[in-house]
Amino acid sequence: MDPVTTLTALFTLAIYSFLYRDNPVYRFAEHVFAGLSAGYYSGLIFQSVLVQQLWQPLIGGKLWLIVPGILGVLTFARLSTKWSWLSRVALAFVIGANAGILLMQQLHGLVLPQVAETMINMGTIKGLLVVVGVISTLMYFYFSKPHKGALGVIANVGMWFIMISFGAHFGYTVMARVSLLIGRVQFLVIDWLHLVD
Repeated sequence: MDPVTTLTALFTLAIYSFLYRDNPVYRFAEHVFAGLSAGYYSGLIFQSVLVQQLWQPLIGGKLWLIVPGILGVLTFARLSTKWSWLSRVALAFVIGANAGILLMQQLHGLVLPQVAETMINMGTIKGLLVVVGVISTLMYFYFSKPHKGALGVIANVGMWFIMISFGAHFGYTVMARVSLLIGRVQFLVIDWLHLVD
């Protein structure tokens, strides 16, 4: 047997041992996975962000990158109780810049196309159903008036749309998890134990 495949299979079984109950074998595998992930992503971010997007361009003459470099260093001030307030400067800059950029992207990329798509297909039964679902769901979250009378009926319809949506998302999540389980069982049975050709 291949030692890498055997090690992978043993860690898979260690993770699935949690199905019986929480145990030291599961916790060991969980800690190894968390440690490997932290190490891998630390190295990846160091190489792809600090080296490729900051250090190499700085050496190439893009001196304006000193400002984001300093802001990045300021985020580590949070590790000190005396200087932790400096990290707020960098955090405020990142939040403000991302809010300004992403707000317009989300508005033009998601909100306006969805509104247009909702209104364009109103002539069909599917389109009408979408419009009723959108309006009734929005009315469900309208809390300025009590949900009584016509508003209560519309809000109740919205609640049914929300529940159907949650059910569909839950079903999709379960299907995705079962698909992962099938992949792991196939790995154990075919690749590791060679029980099926």
